[in-house]
Amino acid sequence: MRVTILLLASAGFALPAHAQDSMVVEEPPITGAPAGAPGGPPDLSGDIITIGLGGAIGPDYSGSDDYRVIPGGIIRAQVSGISIVNRGLRLYADVGPDISDTVSLNVGPIAGVRLNRTGSVADEIVDRLPDRDVAIELGGFAGVTVKQLTNPFDSLSFRLDAYHDVNGAHGDTIISPSIDFNTPLSMKAFVGVGVAAEFVGDDFASTYFGISPAEALLVPELGEYQLDGGFKSWSASLLFGHSLEESILEGWSVFGAAIYTRLQGDFADSPLVADRGNPNQFFLAAGIGYTF
Repeated sequence: MRVTILLLASAGFALPAHAQDSMVVEEPPITGAPAGAPGGPPDLSGDIITIGLGGAIGPDYSGSDDYRVIPGGIIRAQVSGISIVNRGLRLYADVGPDISDTVSLNVGPIAGVRLNRTGSVADEIVDRLPDRDVAIELGGFAGVTVKQLTNPFDSLSFRLDAYHDVNGAHGDTIISPSIDFNTPLSMKAFVGVGVAAEFVGDDFASTYFGISPAEALLVPELGEYQLDGGFKSWSASLLFGHSLEESILEGWSVFGAAIYTRLQGDFADSPLVADRGNPNQFFLAAGIGYTF
């Protein structure tokens, strides 16, 4: 399946924190008659690119209860059989083959950055903590997509992401499994739902949710806090899109997305979250894209 519509939910924005922890539902399939038939969808044999602009509301940092409005943009493409897509501030290139008409392998590299608490934040207490460095995260993903479960054009995807910070900002590895289901409602509309989880190591946990003894001296209101890595969070997403043209595969489209993330265990108990923020995190996005 091609990436045919702008999906700005946690995608492409220079969010200060939480958006990169969120998830994006994949491109929807198209209903209607077979390609080339009268009234059917456009031919799927060529390359395709989507660009767009939109706006989003997301947490100020991972665990914050302050929210920011962020403008942003995105580009998605399928060129020479390679699908390129960004999720948050990470770029994915899917080079996996089709096994059959209904099953595809999804595999490829991941490259991205993490900007969590790299600058000022709205909470005056948390803002007194030292800024974190920009994390550069490289890795890969593998998964499988099964199509035509409830209709000829739906898809169910299972994916496992793994990436590591090579810049020493947190110096850790993140593992994230996810499941996405997408189905068209008509030639002009689609809906997607998904769930995901994140597992992180000790260094990640202490960098973004811990408070060292030295930091506790700087900000005694928070106090020292140490934690181990593990199950950091789970997320659920809902995405709806509608074409302004004859088909979702061409021209202008509009969309809306909502993502809920719940921090878990010691991550939710961190003073950065329990005292100054909230373990319930929300991300809302809307925008317009053009496919050509």
